[in-house]
Amino acid sequence: MHCRSFAATDIGRRRQLNEDSVLRSDELGLFVVADGMGGHAAGEVASQESIDAIHSMVSGGVDVIARFNEHPEGMEEARNLSRLLESAVQSAAFLVFGIAQQSPTRHGMGTTISALLIAEGFGVTAQVGDSRIYCCREGDVVQMTDDHTLVNWQVKQGLLTLAEARNIKDHNVITRAVGSHEYVQVDTQIFPVKPGDRFLVCSDGLHGYLKHPEIPKVMELRLERAARKFVQMANERGGKDNITALVVEVAAYGGGARDGRLTTNPGVGAAP
Repeated sequence: MHCRSFAATDIGRRRQLNEDSVLRSDELGLFVVADGMGGHAAGEVASQESIDAIHSMVSGGVDVIARFNEHPEGMEEARNLSRLLESAVQSAAFLVFGIAQQSPTRHGMGTTISALLIAEGFGVTAQVGDSRIYCCREGDVVQMTDDHTLVNWQVKQGLLTLAEARNIKDHNVITRAVGSHEYVQVDTQIFPVKPGDRFLVCSDGLHGYLKHPEIPKVMELRLERAARKFVQMANERGGKDNITALVVEVAAYGGGARDGRLTTNPGVGAAP
């Protein structure tokens, strides 16, 4: 499975430091956005250390990816592929937590993680926090990840309606982060992909300004232009946070494409 990608990141208009980090590896099919938090440059450390840890573990698991590519319909191979990405995020959580314990100024630092791994006809996501992954297919857009925020949890518990949730100012109080503990619960899923699919992996500094119908239109542009356009849109609409847009395209490859229906996780704050 061949992927092409481009990433753009920006400090925004109100922050003094860009604490977002991004990883794109077309060769591995691995794409990650991390939105750091913690102040005193700790957020920047948490996000970059997480990116490095995830890349290291997935790179060390190329045999798992190779076995899946040989047997993409195998249940055990699929479980192992998902475990590889989940374990990579867990290794980042352990590392960041350990770094924070060594320095009082970094206590409480952490980061969100939205990770995408593309293998033979399938994709795997791993999610912690409120960065997001969207998939665009044939003019439609689907949010592939679920926001780990207090507001979203309240909606799921029936304590708030979607309409009420969208009127709450503090959408970004997250309930999970990489680095706040030695272990974090990671949401993973595996789903079919096909040539022509495009993915947007982004921090909340971007998706907080987007409406769903706008995403496919921008994603039709060339990869570099699309990523830069997303950043421009967020800055023009306020740029209150760091902004990261990672655009990925699944290119045509030999053999038949496996089609399938994408499941949606609209989350709170997702525009109609």
